[in-house]
Amino acid sequence: MPTRLQIELAGVLALRTIYGTWLVAEPAHLTTRWLGPLSEPTAVALRALGAREAVLHTMALASALRGRPVRPFLVASAAGDLVDIAATIMARRGLPARSAAATVVVAGASAAESINLAVRNR
Repeated sequence: MPTRLQIELAGVLALRTIYGTWLVAEPAHLTTRWLGPLSEPTAVALRALGAREAVLHTMALASALRGRPVRPFLVASAAGDLVDIAATIMARRGLPARSAAATVVVAGASAAESINLAVRNR
């Protein structure tokens, strides 16, 4: 029977995989409030970001299900979230109102959860 930590880990990784896949399919739907109206070149970059998000978290989930280490994946995930925060803050003047604050909250919580799972999953 899976432990509570294993269930939580699988759930978080599955949700991040779904988010990445959805970002590939519908970048404007997920990011307009963050970045404003999207141009086609911006959508290309967001699809690439979504693909990396999906691949990273799918690999982490596969590793977890096989009982292999997932900490490196979780650290990479947290690092990506922190880079999202930094990049958004750097560009905040050209973004929709409250975008930077929302990114700090959402990406910050995501990074914190990845770090939390990495620490607990020894």
